Amino acid sequence: MRPLELAIVIPTFNEAGNVMELIRRLDVALAGRAWEAVFVDDASPDGTAALLRDLARQDRRIRVIERLGRRGLSSACIEGMLATGAPLIAVMDADLQHDPAVLNRLEGALDADPELDLAIASRFAEGGGTGDWEQERLAKSETASRIAQLVLKADLTDPLSGFFMIRAARFRELAPRLSGIGFKILLDVLTAARRPLVFAEVPLQFHRREVGESKLDHVVALEFLIALYDRVFGRYVPTRFAMFAVIGGIGVVVHMCLLGLLYGLAGMTFLPAQTLATLGAMTFNFFLNNALTYRDRRLHGARALVRGWLSFCAVCSVGALANVGVAAFLFEERYAYATVSALSGILVAAVWNYALSSRFTWGRY
Repeated sequence: MRPLELAIVIPTFNEAGNVMELIRRLDVALAGRAWEAVFVDDASPDGTAALLRDLARQDRRIRVIERLGRRGLSSACIEGMLATGAPLIAVMDADLQHDPAVLNRLEGALDADPELDLAIASRFAEGGGTGDWEQERLAKSETASRIAQLVLKADLTDPLSGFFMIRAARFRELAPRLSGIGFKILLDVLTAARRPLVFAEVPLQFHRREVGESKLDHVVALEFLIALYDRVFGRYVPTRFAMFAVIGGIGVVVHMCLLGLLYGLAGMTFLPAQTLATLGAMTFNFFLNNALTYRDRRLHGARALVRGWLSFCAVCSVGALANVGVAAFLFEERYAYATVSALSGILVAAVWNYALSSRFTWGRY
């Protein structure tokens, strides 16, 4: 057997209709090479992992990592990239929009210049293209790329490319500093380097998806912004805590709106209105945190959601008591003015709610 030369890491979610054709194209593009494909599947309900395991029994170049209880493209890529011994590692999508033939050009760029750390397939380099993208999608991608370039401070035409190749030794140096947040692993890799990475770009003609549904949605766009925040400010205020706090602030607005409707318009007495408004705000915060803050650990199924909601309400109820207690103590003992006392109570409650809900609500996965 020839020594392994190249590993292609391919994150998947509901790609059962594409993986067989992708493997066929890899076989053609990499004929005569010693390669392996590491598929990292986030428990696809369409049976992607099971199909890949069947293929792996017939072809030892196919490997499957099935993740349970966690999701996310960047973190999936990191796990797959750390699971191979190949000296070169490529990352590409499973939806057939990335042409496997480009792998040879990426490797050729690295072979031609030993100083290069990675080679990137760019849709916006000369000779590249985005296929039949709609004008709206193209405008969004260009805007996101310009924002990313401000953070990277690098002359890179396609910082949001999902198709690249990196030297394995260099990646392993960067791995401990990667955040694993969001859907843009290249952005994570580029911003994790203390010394700027040396890269080259090769043109990529982006193909259209023929089978399955696109994973692009508003949550993916939000995760892109979250990933940028993590790289700029995450060292000062942890990203997950910042998201939890922002959602908590939105929950205060929800609480006041519900209180106004129930007490002011519906004519309820204050105590029942306040109780229902509190419960409504907690419910809002729980589901928004489940969808965004803990997206990689989010709860599924009626039983898990009910259990999670009950534990979240219990944690936040104790947090509310801590808020009032700390604020009252500081104010009554004249350690702080009313505003400072109130803000101190809010901060203590936020830390309490975050720490306990991370452990008991979203920690069981």
